Amino acid sequence: MMSMKASIIKILAPALLLAWAPAVFSQELTADLQLLTQGEIRDGGVIDLTKEDPDLQDKTNYIVGRARLNLGFKMGGLEMLVAPQYTGIWGQRGYGSFHLYEAWAKYTFPFGLFAQVGRQALSYDDQRIIGPNDWAMAAVSHDVLKLGYEGHGHKVHALFSYNQNPENLDGGTVYVDGAQPYKIMHTLWYHYDIPNTGLGASLLVMNLGVQADEKATKRGILYQQTLGTHITFQPKWGSFSASYYHQLGKSEQNIPIDAWMAAVKGTVTPVKNLSVTAGYDFLSGDPNFVVPDERKIGLIHRDKIRGFSSLYGSHHKFYGMMEFFYVSTYFHGFSPGLQNAYLGASYTLWDKLSLSATYHYLAMATRLTNLQPTLGHCVETSAEYKITDYISLSAGFSYMKGTETMVRLKRKKTDGGLRWAWITLIVNPRILNMNMKK
Repeated sequence: MMSMKASIIKILAPALLLAWAPAVFSQELTADLQLLTQGEIRDGGVIDLTKEDPDLQDKTNYIVGRARLNLGFKMGGLEMLVAPQYTGIWGQRGYGSFHLYEAWAKYTFPFGLFAQVGRQALSYDDQRIIGPNDWAMAAVSHDVLKLGYEGHGHKVHALFSYNQNPENLDGGTVYVDGAQPYKIMHTLWYHYDIPNTGLGASLLVMNLGVQADEKATKRGILYQQTLGTHITFQPKWGSFSASYYHQLGKSEQNIPIDAWMAAVKGTVTPVKNLSVTAGYDFLSGDPNFVVPDERKIGLIHRDKIRGFSSLYGSHHKFYGMMEFFYVSTYFHGFSPGLQNAYLGASYTLWDKLSLSATYHYLAMATRLTNLQPTLGHCVETSAEYKITDYISLSAGFSYMKGTETMVRLKRKKTDGGLRWAWITLIVNPRILNMNMKK
């Protein structure tokens, strides 16, 4: 019996070696270059509430640019990526911002196991909680160790991060003003696609350790948790998704957190090339505060923080493209939450040109004395034209008519409405694709 097994091994071994060798000894080197140029005309939008008269600072025209080089390498189960990036405004004095957007190594083991370490752009589900936020010129990446498994419809990712200030390497653990808003991150994400149904479901559990005021806690770190689920259904006629997330723990000021959000979205395709989308987002807000008249002092009482934080998502995809609500701040830093009901449509002309338009009704999620809940009405239009496989041109225009509530919360006059227009050129060719064998 042993001799028979030995004979089988001798026969199969060369075949197995030949099948495995190309994966081990073949190498692939790629290089992708991205040049993004974007011009913006803004009359209202991002407001600096620290200015004595913010209205004077809220009209501007400018051009921004981004240059990113993605250098990729593959050999067997090893995969690596290094992506240096430059961002800056045209005419900026000095050198703008130059840094490594990504720099990681990943090794895939047998049976779907993998490990990835380094600076990475993370993207989970619809990017509401964790996403690259690529609309922002610098985008978002994280220094993490990622361990996971993918196979048979199952995906499990575990993320571990620990951030430190360079000046504290010799005996300090305080992390302030760093590249990330957290010191410690532990995240577990699980996704399963049910075969032959179009149904998929994800679970997310995130634990963040944030640097706290020394007076707030002796340990110096307070922990916040985000738990939730994202469900998708994709039949032939369209798509449907629903999300729910809850946040607990303590803030940097050692105040308990109890916040939540829920969202639903549906898209149907009644005819070829036309899709219609409707959805609703609800993000909880802080109920106990006073909004004083302009240039007067108001009191804020917080026994709990009930304003939901959208954390590290791709904010531009949600809540309106003008990004009034989760990029710029409200008066005094509180959050009245948000209700966002929207209806939109997109149409593809030929294979290269697509048009879209969306209407948003925006309101607070909490009730404030002497203020109506409605924040405003927003209409957004955009168009994208694919010039070649690696050159695309897009443009858009947004108009928002704010209410008196918006004026009080944002300290921004809305007479005549708020306007924002943009045009973006992206050139993204693959400049190198080299396959080698040892």
